[in-house]
Amino acid sequence: MARIAGVDLPRNKRGVIGLTYIYGIGSSTAQVILDKAEIDVNTKVDQWTDDNIKTISRIIADDYKTEGQLRSEVQMSIKRLMDIGCYRGLRHRKGLPLRGQRTRTNARTRKGKRKTVANKKKATK
Repeated sequence: MARIAGVDLPRNKRGVIGLTYIYGIGSSTAQVILDKAEIDVNTKVDQWTDDNIKTISRIIADDYKTEGQLRSEVQMSIKRLMDIGCYRGLRHRKGLPLRGQRTRTNARTRKGKRKTVANKKKATK
């Protein structure tokens, strides 16, 4: 089993798809990495040799931020926005969507489960 950047890659998948299991590497980046390493895109992960795995690991370590390093950088960026109190930071703090989406309906992913508010009772005569 290939282990790159602390992630076990699935054996039975093509190399391009297998590399996307690493946080911070998408399909286009995976293609670029395999081109640099001179490995065929359609080769499955279990067919990679130890030299291929070492080459890929070196390319990823030298040229890309992945996994823990990238996650911490993203969290620090969000924390910075919240600390300076900009609009996006305030939306992060409130747990609301920050890129202009509507919140009257939808936005349930960011807002969480519905909190039902009871209706005001009508006064009787």
